[in-house]
Amino acid sequence: MKSILAALAVTLSASALPAFAQEPASSLSFNASVTSDYRYRGISQTRLMPAVQGGADYAHSSGFYIGTWASSIKWIKDFGGDSALELDIYGGYKTEIAKGLTLDVGALTYIYPSNKLNPSANTTEIYGALSFGPVTAKYSHALTDTFANPDSKNSAYYDVSASFDLYEGLTLVPHIGHQTIKGPFGSAASYTDYSLTLSKDFNGFVPSISVIGTDADKGFYTVQNKFLGKTGVVVSLKYAF
Repeated sequence: MKSILAALAVTLSASALPAFAQEPASSLSFNASVTSDYRYRGISQTRLMPAVQGGADYAHSSGFYIGTWASSIKWIKDFGGDSALELDIYGGYKTEIAKGLTLDVGALTYIYPSNKLNPSANTTEIYGALSFGPVTAKYSHALTDTFANPDSKNSAYYDVSASFDLYEGLTLVPHIGHQTIKGPFGSAASYTDYSLTLSKDFNGFVPSISVIGTDADKGFYTVQNKFLGKTGVVVSLKYAF
């Protein structure tokens, strides 16, 4: 699971090049971060506790990209499994299909090594996103059971977010999403999440603060007397290089 929104299209950026310079054929980037609470689609993956995270992305000038990302987690063990790690592997294609309109399509696999849950927590989704100006609308569709929910193949996540550059690297990102879960737990497991994130880029170091909440069912998403979808403030520090 990832924000990430964020959760989960790759954003490519390039510095302005002189007119005589040729666009590089590819780029490789890395990131590392710490966060006070790993929230994925509004739900805490760490029982409202901190996490360490990191990833790598490779993008080709043709628009194709691949990447991986990992985070410490607690929810697998909280539900009787045996994994403290989430590993995401993804790839896709991003291109401008009309002036100012960008299409991003791909696939993402969430792997929880030796999770031992039944059904398995491992989940594969395909996704498609359209971006116009600061706004991105995305649809994610599960090809497998979804995060250990039984008979939950074909679950879906719909989300809309925007990114506003306020002043000298200060960015404001509002987001709203809706997770539908198929199967016998669908009515309790489905929910809407929302967030508002403010971040500032200091030459690759990006601190952020987010207000995140959901309307998730407290009975379904409570572990050890902690409601994983509660409204809260999350602070993070990311370094991209």
